[in-house]
Amino acid sequence: MATATEADAMRRAIALAARGLGSTSPNPVVGCVVLDAHGRTAGEGWHLRAGGPHAEIAALRAAAEAGHDVRGGTAVVTLEPCNHTGRTGPCARALIDAGIARVVYAVADPNPVAGGGAGTLAAAGVHAEGGLLADEAAAGNAAWLTSVLRRRPFVVWKYAATLDGRSAAADGTSRWITSAESRADVHRLRAEADAVVVGSGTLRADDPHLAVRGRDGAVQPLRVVVDTHATVRPGARVLDDAAPTLVAVAEDADTTHLPGTDVLRLPRTAAGLSIPALLDALHARDVRSLLLEGGPTLAGAFLAAGVVDRVVGYLAPALLGAGPAALGDAGIGTIAGALRLDVTDVTRLGPDLRVTATPLPTVPRPVPATAPALATAKEN
Repeated sequence: MATATEADAMRRAIALAARGLGSTSPNPVVGCVVLDAHGRTAGEGWHLRAGGPHAEIAALRAAAEAGHDVRGGTAVVTLEPCNHTGRTGPCARALIDAGIARVVYAVADPNPVAGGGAGTLAAAGVHAEGGLLADEAAAGNAAWLTSVLRRRPFVVWKYAATLDGRSAAADGTSRWITSAESRADVHRLRAEADAVVVGSGTLRADDPHLAVRGRDGAVQPLRVVVDTHATVRPGARVLDDAAPTLVAVAEDADTTHLPGTDVLRLPRTAAGLSIPALLDALHARDVRSLLLEGGPTLAGAFLAAGVVDRVVGYLAPALLGAGPAALGDAGIGTIAGALRLDVTDVTRLGPDLRVTATPLPTVPRPVPATAPALATAKEN
């Protein structure tokens, strides 16, 4: 059974893992704390980017550089140590070679290719125990778990509105509904996402840039414009070179006015482009987390498709009374069909409130330590 010291170390490992958000795809975010034989912290690490050292390796290196002896110690890690060689070696073997005597992990690896690290550790005489703070660790790794278990990106819908739910005034003006503090927080969300998505209506109304600003070292997300009829103009800010851009259009759309632009052609539905086809295409491009920024029509389409995993609403203490709503038609015609949410956080940002909620049912549950592996592959 995990000790209080190991639980504290796991909380630290979860916080370390979060430092990799936005830079590790298609890999998971992972944090690790190595304790020496006396239960003292010897080294810490997290997975920084795909192809780079995994969290366990980073923590062991930190311990070695500090001159700490980890033989007989414990590795506390947010995800079961991997068990295969890709661009990096197996972490389970590295822990064994370092003389680690005990491994405590939060979430079992659901991949047959990389999973099974706990079994390898046990066969080498290392005690391995899973499930410590599994819910917390799984929430931090929701994008990767969604990718593995559902084969699509994890979708966060972000919107800004007045308290009466208006995203713009009756005359169409919308800058700025929320405060500078809220707008800065949106850049945090962008920095944590692999892709940022807007519809053509938002593009015409606001000419958004969608790149990350004010976040040192941030990896710029892929900017995606859902534009059925290819109405985006060559001078749009989203087409500059600040970040990569993908324009999703119908299969028969004329894109001759967009030479050099990365264009994705998708099947058309009665409501517009196929959202499942869009997500499939983005997943194939290693997009594991997607920030949906607007507008109301596109948000409604994502909700109607049942693919929104988290909602982040920035609510300004203002009233408009008229103007477009934050959400368009989501295919809900009666109160009995309302999409109910579980509010997981309410935070004040300047004068605004940021409300974070998850639709019920929520993201995939963490995989039990004893669960059978699923037929999918983990990237390295």
